[in-house]
Amino acid sequence: MSRRSRVRQVVLQVLFQRDLNPGADWEAFLARRLQHRPELIRFGSQLIQGIDFHRAELDRRIEQAVRNWKLNRLSTTDRNVLRLAAFEMLKSDTPPKVAINEAIELARRFGSKESAAFVNGVLDRLFQEKRAPRRPTEPTADSGPPTTAPNTESPNSDSNL
Repeated sequence: MSRRSRVRQVVLQVLFQRDLNPGADWEAFLARRLQHRPELIRFGSQLIQGIDFHRAELDRRIEQAVRNWKLNRLSTTDRNVLRLAAFEMLKSDTPPKVAINEAIELARRFGSKESAAFVNGVLDRLFQEKRAPRRPTEPTADSGPPTTAPNTESPNSDSNL
């Protein structure tokens, strides 16, 4: 298991623990589990803090991708594997395919018999949405109705070439 895979495993454990015990000291847990290795702790902390910061958006995007399910109906493991992978795919520099593969392995290891296939399907939808180019007139769930901005560029600007 690579060092980053190990960090993701520990981050999943932290996310799981916090769902069940919100007041838990995750920083101490992270340090203990990663044997006080600063570079690994830093990566794990960045993941956890990023997930926390973007949690509402990540949860909304995951809920849209699971179709006809509420996030709170998912198993704690599947929900947190999806949060971790969605954060890495959408908000970090981790290549999406790496994030998906890592999530599938976590789901296979810690989830139910169906978790790996379920996680793969949901993350594939998120990946397809991320890759799909949006037309300027196409409204998104985030943006509301399309608006037309006034053209502030001069007719001689380089961007018009």
